[in-house]
Amino acid sequence: MARIVTPYGRHSTAEEVVAGIDLSGRRAIVTGGVSGIGLETARALAGAGAQVTVTARDDNAGQVAADIAASTGNPDVRVVPLELTSVSSIRTFVDAWDGPLHILVNNAGIMALPELRRTSQGWEEQFAVNHLGHYLLAVGLRDALARAEGARIVSVSSSAHHLSPVIFQDIHYLSRPYHPQQAYGQAKTAVALFAVAAGRRWARLGITANALNPGAIPTGLQQYIGGDLGVPVDLQKSPQQGAATSVLLATSPLLSGVTGRYFNDCAEATPVTIQPTDQAELASSVADYAIDPEKADRLWRMCDRMVG
Repeated sequence: MARIVTPYGRHSTAEEVVAGIDLSGRRAIVTGGVSGIGLETARALAGAGAQVTVTARDDNAGQVAADIAASTGNPDVRVVPLELTSVSSIRTFVDAWDGPLHILVNNAGIMALPELRRTSQGWEEQFAVNHLGHYLLAVGLRDALARAEGARIVSVSSSAHHLSPVIFQDIHYLSRPYHPQQAYGQAKTAVALFAVAAGRRWARLGITANALNPGAIPTGLQQYIGGDLGVPVDLQKSPQQGAATSVLLATSPLLSGVTGRYFNDCAEATPVTIQPTDQAELASSVADYAIDPEKADRLWRMCDRMVG
C-alpha cells in the first residue's frame, strides 16, 4: 500500500486541518482533554461544531468546558469524570453513554512513572492508563461507534514506542526489573497495536482506527522527567501543532476509510526495523513491531483475558 501523505505537515495546527469541515450533529469523546494536546483537540472538534465530551480524572475540571465553549462559540461541551485505571469507572461511563459515537480520541496518558505502580488488578499503571483502560473503553463503546456508520478511533501513541516492544512474557513487570521509560515505550507500542487490531476487527462495522505520534510538545506529561523533551527546540511543537494529527485523523475526508495505520506530522509514518539514532528520523518513523498484525492480534486476545 502506498504511504499516505496530506497537504499538512509538522507546523500545521489543529485549527488549520479542520478548517472548512462541518462536524454539526457529530459526537466526540476526547480522553484527558483538559490540558495539553487533548484540550486543543477538543477545542478544534468543538470549533467545527461537534458535540464534545471531555473526560478527566479530576471531578473539578468543569471549567474546561466553559473555556472551550467561550473560545469556540459552541456550548455543547461537557466534562465527565473517568478513571482509566478503574474498570468500574470505565463501565459506568460506557453504561451512561446513549446514542451513536462518531469520534473517539484516546488521548489521555501518563509517562515515565519513577517507581513501579500497580492498579488494584495488579496491572502496571502506565500500561493500564495509556492502553488497557482505552482498550476497555473502546470495546465498551463499540456498538455506539457502529451506530455512527463511519466512526473513527484515534489512538495517541508516541515516538517513545521505539524504546520497547510489548514484552508479552511479562507485560506488568512481575519478574523483570522496572524501567520508567521502557514501561512508557511498551505502553505506547500497545496503543499503536490496538489501532491495527481494531482496524481489522471492526472494519465490517464501518469503524476505522489509526494511531499517531503527536510530536514533542511541552506539557504536564513530562512532569516525572523534569520537563526534558529530549529533542532540539526546532523539532518541538506547540500544543496546537501537536493536536493537528489527532484532529486530521478524526475529521479529514482525505482519510475516509483509512484504518490500522500509524501517522506522524499529518502523514503516514515510515516503518523501520532498527531504531533510528537521528531525532528527526525517529520522530517520523514507526517500529515494525508496533504495526505487526500478528502481535496486534496477540495483544488484543491478552487484553480481552485481562479485563474479563
